Order: sequence, then structure tokens, then C-alpha cells
Amino acid sequence: MFTQSEIQQFRSEGWLAKEEFWSEREVCAMRAELDRLKAEGLLRNVATAGDSKTPSTDKVNLQLCPMFPHSDFFRAMPFADKAIEAVRQLIGDPVVLHLDQVFIKPGKQGMGTNWHQDNAYFEIEDPLRGTAMWTAVHDATVANGTIHVIPGSYRVAYEHSLDPYSDHHIRCYPPEDEAIAIELPAGGVAFFAYGVAHCTRGNNTDKERAGIALHFINGAMDATANGGFALGKRPYLSGAQASGGVKEHGVLVAGTWEQEVAAALGD
Repeated sequence: MFTQSEIQQFRSEGWLAKEEFWSEREVCAMRAELDRLKAEGLLRNVATAGDSKTPSTDKVNLQLCPMFPHSDFFRAMPFADKAIEAVRQLIGDPVVLHLDQVFIKPGKQGMGTNWHQDNAYFEIEDPLRGTAMWTAVHDATVANGTIHVIPGSYRVAYEHSLDPYSDHHIRCYPPEDEAIAIELPAGGVAFFAYGVAHCTRGNNTDKERAGIALHFINGAMDATANGGFALGKRPYLSGAQASGGVKEHGVLVAGTWEQEVAAALGD
């Protein structure tokens, strides 16, 4: 999946991008499933008017977290062989799914998610043993507020406080002049370690932009990791404890990704 130089970049800078990861067919299925979830009213606007409480009337940051209870499709996504292999190369076995979520930023109204480090929520001992896998469901550009990261920032634990523009998020104030924007075509993926400061920006285009974030930890971090799925309910995707989802979900999920893609497309 990755070259040694790419793996070294992740270990030294804490991030890595793959422009071609999910196929066009898989991306179309993601969009179809997100349309279904939106139509059923399962995403909610977490943007506030600047007091962390009052719902914003002009900005929108739609979130669904977690996704798996509402979607067999997204339940199967982290079990895709290429996802497991990619994460295994970056954080090592055993790979454990920690959390899944999606954000949708509507055109013109879409509000970004402010600077933060995932490890401020999750507090694992080694921030390089956890990674987010951020999928661009639509072309992600500077204009529509793609993800931005600060390379190497996992070495610093920034102070976080309540984000006044979200009803539950926290934020930090890292050196933004060190940030880089990761532009990706639809289906591209950005991986960034739990300690890497990152944010998304507002969507200034006419079309919506969505990002699906799957969060993974190495099994050695499982017992002490905060947040995410409850301890004992975090699916082991590789290693001796992996059950293909049977232990955590009660059904076999491994091997169903292509089936779920076909179902989402109505094949």
C-alpha cells in the first residue's frame, strides 16, 4: 500500500495522503448512502452562533457520529481489506476501529471544524499509534474547505478549550502559519496521527463537500484510550482478537464491503 518513504513521512511528520484510494464506484456508493442518511434526518447541525449553545442560523456543519448504528454500508467500510492494510502499515497490528463519523459542509453555508488534536479527546499514550483516515467524498480543495494539517505537531500537546462555534467540540490555537492544505480528488484519503493538529475550512463553493473520518488505534492503546466506541465494542480488524465483526456487532461484517457497495448503488 505504501512505500517506505511514505511510511517514514507518517512517522516523522504525522500525516500522509493518497490521492487514489477508493474507486469511483465506491465513491458513488458513499454519496448515495449519505444522501439516504440526510433524507432520514440523521445528520445534525453542530454549528453554533459563537456561544457553544445557540444553534447557528446561517452556518451549517452537519455531523453524524457514530455512523455504524445507522448504516450497514459504513459499518462495513473499515473492514475493507485495503483500509485495514493501509492502517496496519502506519500504526501496526492489531488494528482496532476506535470511532467513525462524517461531516458534510453545504455549499456557501458550510462551516469548518476548528483546529484540534484528536488526542485531546482520546488521550492515548503514543499519538503515533492512532490515526484518522479522512476520505474526500467530493473533490476537496482550498475553495471548499479541505482538511489542513500542521506537520510534526504531534510532538506538542496544545491546550484545548471549548469551541464557541460548536455545540460539543473543543479547539486549540496552534501556529497556523505552519499549516498545509491537503487537496484531494474524490476517493482520496488523508491519514493523520492522533496528535496532529488539523482543521477544515468553510465551503465557499456552490456544492456540498463531505469528509468521512474513520479513527483507528493499535491494540496496545485500547485499554487506556478514551472516547470513541466503548471498551469491548471496538472492532478488532486484524490480529488474534479479530472476529470479522461478530464479537462486536453480532454479525459477520468482514468480506461484505463489495456487497454493501452494490446495495447502495441499487445493483
